[in-house]
Amino acid sequence: MVTRVIISRRTRAGFTLIELLVVLGIVALLLTLAVPRFFPGIDSAKETILADNLRNTRSVIEQYYSDTGRYPDSLDQLVEKKYLRQLPLDPICGSSASWIVVAPEEGARGAVAGVKSGAPGNDRSGKPYLDW
Repeated sequence: MVTRVIISRRTRAGFTLIELLVVLGIVALLLTLAVPRFFPGIDSAKETILADNLRNTRSVIEQYYSDTGRYPDSLDQLVEKKYLRQLPLDPICGSSASWIVVAPEEGARGAVAGVKSGAPGNDRSGKPYLDW
């Protein structure tokens, strides 16, 4: 009677250590195959968002110039004057404080005629983000 209790407890036991290690090995192998395909999609999405944010911010600066006859003194002025709800994020840096301000031509009033990304490095084609 004692042996039946011991046998029935052994048959109801969970996974063995070997089984768990095999499953973890398979999961690790699948992740090493899947993850490299996932990251280029993230980089591509960030670059698309960056291009859209730059285009929209430059458009807003031109709208401000068209409305007032001068460029804004800072990017924050676009938010203060309700041209933007908030400064857009630079998705590469993850910050709205990384924008590089482009000064207007000589004789133009204001301080911000355009913006560039302050992100370090290059895009997927090798072009520096600073040149966007």
